[in-house]
Amino acid sequence: MGDMKYIFERVEGKRNDYQEYNFTQKENDALKTFFDLAQEFDDIENFYDLCVAIPKCFFSLDARLYTVDPKIHPMALIAKTEDGRYKLNSPPPDDIKPAEQPYYTEKNSLILTIRGKEPLIEELPFKVKDDVLGLLEIYPVSDLTEHCELFFQKYANRIGFNIHNRLLVEKNIEHLRFIRSLVADIEHNIIVPNMVYKLFLRGLKRKIEKNIELEKDFFSKSTAGLCNETCMNSFIKEFNDINQGLNEELENIEKHYKNMSLFIETLFRKSHFDQGRLTLRSKPCNMKKDVVQPQLERYIEQLKRMGITVDDRFSGIPEAEIITVVDVGLIAQVYANLFSNAVKYTQEAVTETGEKKKYVSYGREVIKDFFGPGKDGIKFNVFSTGPHIPPEEMDKIFEEEYRASNVLNQPGTGHGLSFIKNAVEIHGGTAGYEATQYGNNFYFILPK
Repeated sequence: MGDMKYIFERVEGKRNDYQEYNFTQKENDALKTFFDLAQEFDDIENFYDLCVAIPKCFFSLDARLYTVDPKIHPMALIAKTEDGRYKLNSPPPDDIKPAEQPYYTEKNSLILTIRGKEPLIEELPFKVKDDVLGLLEIYPVSDLTEHCELFFQKYANRIGFNIHNRLLVEKNIEHLRFIRSLVADIEHNIIVPNMVYKLFLRGLKRKIEKNIELEKDFFSKSTAGLCNETCMNSFIKEFNDINQGLNEELENIEKHYKNMSLFIETLFRKSHFDQGRLTLRSKPCNMKKDVVQPQLERYIEQLKRMGITVDDRFSGIPEAEIITVVDVGLIAQVYANLFSNAVKYTQEAVTETGEKKKYVSYGREVIKDFFGPGKDGIKFNVFSTGPHIPPEEMDKIFEEEYRASNVLNQPGTGHGLSFIKNAVEIHGGTAGYEATQYGNNFYFILPK
């Protein structure tokens, strides 16, 4: 009950405000209609149209609504009541700008600045200046009274509060969608691969038990004086074989630990959760040594078991190449997803000479001026033999949870390619697919 006093004060204050506003029946009906329909319309485009429809329906005044949208323009036209030379998504005219108070233009328009809720302005999914979310233009208003001007000012405030709330809801939905996607990445690249530790530890345990057994046998025979030179050489050889096996198991565990640590650090990065999107930590790296080869080693045994050979003769990735704009953890997962898909989906292809081939290859090439004049791109490829993805599905395969019809009989979630697209795009690059001779090439292109 501690907050009730404040609530009562605010209610009383608002009642007094509305008495002072002295809105007419039509103005009150306009506000109530706006509030009711704002709750009814879930689609943001419908809501924007509602904002300009109220002045038109109740007061026979046309309206244009401009909002901040960093994807399109710092301020863009997103709803209007009449056709004309002003096109949607275009910036406002030079004489229409945010201001502290409502003002009139020479074209008989009333301009009202739409602002967000100051205490929550930092929670928006993008930065705004002076709390400004948009502009409402009402016209023609040559004979607009001071009372009507006050009404439209309050109306613009209500629009601002609703836009702010919707942006916050949209941000939260996107944040939850990202968390769900991140959980899928964690399952795919950490939880499932982490089961491999059981195999490594089981092999390590067997070799240690064998070593202990051999040690007991050796000392038993030595104590009894039954171990001659031939026996001794046999024990030494067996000890060496077991120790070599222990070293191999240790190397496997260390490699797996290094890879798991990289993915854990990358996927559980605090900035991902804070911002609701993947964030970059770029550093110089040897692309082949630090990124490609460790991921290929993870899947090489699975590829062999599936009868898939790896052809890297034309990889074009120099040993000493340094790329300075890569988040190693994210791009490593891009390759992990591509090689994992290759294990599942690579099929045999028949060449023009009748030769049967089943292989994976990877490489890279420089594409001149891909990102504009003088801005070359580096195209990284992972190719695998098999039937092509149907043409009508090529534009959809990078969408979340979409799976091409030619792989529906294989296990999968349709998440791997959407992760690749996201991870590459935040590097300023692009991901794609192309049907090539004998199979499919998945690629991504990064700025050089």
